[in-house]
Amino acid sequence: MTPLYPEIKPYARHELAVDDTHTLYVEQSGNPEGLPIVFLHGGPGAGCGKYDRRFFDPELYQIILFDQRGSGRSKPHAELEGNHTDALVEDCEKIRTFLNIEKWALFGGSWGSTLALLYAQRYPEHVNAMILRGIFLCRERDLTWFYQDGADRIFPDYWQDYLSPIPANERSDMIAAYYQKLTGNNELAKMAAAKAWSLWEGRCATLRPHPDVVSAFSDPHMALSLARIEAHFFINKAFIDAEQILENTSKIADIPGIIIHGRYDCVCPLDNAFELHQRWSNSELHIIRDAGHSALEPSITDALVKATKDIASRLGSGGDQLS
Repeated sequence: MTPLYPEIKPYARHELAVDDTHTLYVEQSGNPEGLPIVFLHGGPGAGCGKYDRRFFDPELYQIILFDQRGSGRSKPHAELEGNHTDALVEDCEKIRTFLNIEKWALFGGSWGSTLALLYAQRYPEHVNAMILRGIFLCRERDLTWFYQDGADRIFPDYWQDYLSPIPANERSDMIAAYYQKLTGNNELAKMAAAKAWSLWEGRCATLRPHPDVVSAFSDPHMALSLARIEAHFFINKAFIDAEQILENTSKIADIPGIIIHGRYDCVCPLDNAFELHQRWSNSELHIIRDAGHSALEPSITDALVKATKDIASRLGSGGDQLS
């Protein structure tokens, strides 16, 4: 198995105000003259983690990480005002402009894959490659599967803890019920709901139990932003049209992409990646036979690191595709 690269520290950190409410944490690490690649984290609301710089060779890549609105080190924490998909797409473009980057590669998993695809479909001229993991198309059936009816049959034990904050008479629409608690004035109920929502996701994210994953999702700071922002996005159907991503794949036809998806992904089932690959002519799909959803599962990590090596070999240091 190919491991993660050693730990590194950023060489630059920025606070970028993107509107009157939100200020984003942005960092750069690796080689300032290397191939620019932006890491798009999941959730929405998860923020970047301690492993996220380590998928990339720091001698070859200029590694850009940022916490999306309301997430991680961005401010204000867990804020919903002005937090929607179109704003996040435009934030990516503001960061590219702020850092004076002409073209960059996109690296995103789960919601990060959603955001990467939406950004690339809007700004294909600024994207030279994509590495995507755990594809999430944000269709109603994808939301229903994980939050209402589907994954509960695979994880019925964990499902009971997910149900517990919601009264029985409100469980016919779990996203709406959670949204009410996560946006209410009862702080104790809000935090209990946030922990239950986040832990459900963390427990289901790996094929085998992974303490680091569960620990990250159990952290109160992350749990609150993840649960509030996800519920806010998902009650609004991710602020996109039902089949928007699949219907616009022609816009990214010239962008090479590597799709990595676990065979046993119970958060975002494999059909998400399969349908995207069928419509995206310049993509290759790697189905990982012994993994679920998380980037930290050994076989997923192995595939992602190999993909970053592959893309670096295809692209010059300036980001131009080699013939």
